[in-house]
Amino acid sequence: MITLRDAKPEDAPALAAILGAWVADTPWMPKLHSPEQDLGFIGHLIATQDMRMSDAPAEGFLARNGTKISQLQVAQVARRRGVGQALVMEAQARTRHLTLWTHQANDAAIAFWYAMGFQETARTDGRDSEEKLPDIRFDWTAP
Repeated sequence: MITLRDAKPEDAPALAAILGAWVADTPWMPKLHSPEQDLGFIGHLIATQDMRMSDAPAEGFLARNGTKISQLQVAQVARRRGVGQALVMEAQARTRHLTLWTHQANDAAIAFWYAMGFQETARTDGRDSEEKLPDIRFDWTAP
């Protein structure tokens, strides 16, 4: 069973490590930030957004600002074990609409979002994103 809880400031190092590991393990993702910057970013998300995480141990997190999912990260060891699904289903239970952006190169994320009931609503060439990678907007509306 996956237990979810609010992320706390003391969780920032573990969550920043999940984010940093994903960037390091993803060949097409530019390495733009140091571990210290990742830690600051995660701390900012905890302070400013609704940030939920798996508990004992920290295996994944979802940050949401209103209806916008700004981050979903799952540790490599926890992928395909329901952590991401649990985080998204909880977010879906709390609202009637969600939106997010993901990179066009992220085939696993694209398949995941479709499986969670999201639909593609836009594509860009990435020129306005920090990573400068083409991306896709996904939206979900409760039935």
